[in-house]
Amino acid sequence: MREIVLDTETTGLNPDDGDRIVEIGAVEIEHLIPTGRTYHQYINPERSMPEEAFKVHGLGDEFLADKPVFASIVDAFVEFVGDVPLVIHNARFDMRFINAELKWAGRRLIPGDRAVDTLGMAQQRFPGQQNSLDALCRRFGVDGSRRVLHGALLDCELLAEVYLHLRGGRQTGLDLVASSVGAGRKGGAIADRPVRPARSFPASEAELAAHRAFVAKIKDPLWNT
Repeated sequence: MREIVLDTETTGLNPDDGDRIVEIGAVEIEHLIPTGRTYHQYINPERSMPEEAFKVHGLGDEFLADKPVFASIVDAFVEFVGDVPLVIHNARFDMRFINAELKWAGRRLIPGDRAVDTLGMAQQRFPGQQNSLDALCRRFGVDGSRRVLHGALLDCELLAEVYLHLRGGRQTGLDLVASSVGAGRKGGAIADRPVRPARSFPASEAELAAHRAFVAKIKDPLWNT
């Protein structure tokens, strides 16, 4: 199953007020595992960067001045995301901006039901707790130490790991084998289980006679050819 983990950075909180996307990051996953294919693009928002937004992601006017505008990168973006589910933390926010940019570029909008909101998933699983990306990284033991500022591609890479945990993916396949081996080394149930000698269960004479009688009824058995 192919999915795209997606994140954006913006100039503010509301595209209806003229805020724009300044960075898009996306990570392709199949069966919950990153494939190695990514999409990353800085974008010239064609407006100045508010100080509040700059403090969040560190992307200023000078850095973004020579970056392409959204209309010039929209084809590559649409091609990469295709028509598969989009895994987004607080999906409503990012989807509003993506669809606003697509609308301004004269492109088809992305249906809301394509979004998989990991914030909603986390709130259902951990009601009443902190469920920011940073909080989930700490809860699941995902190394988020590189996340000094928000960055779209790095956030996607972290979210891909968090999403795997939210979906229970760490309990399957090789991870289950690895965790079992680790449990044995740490003195868990596997290591503490006593080793018993092998026992034999020979058939009784009555059982052997019944088996011989059954086999005799088989016409032209393969083992006699």
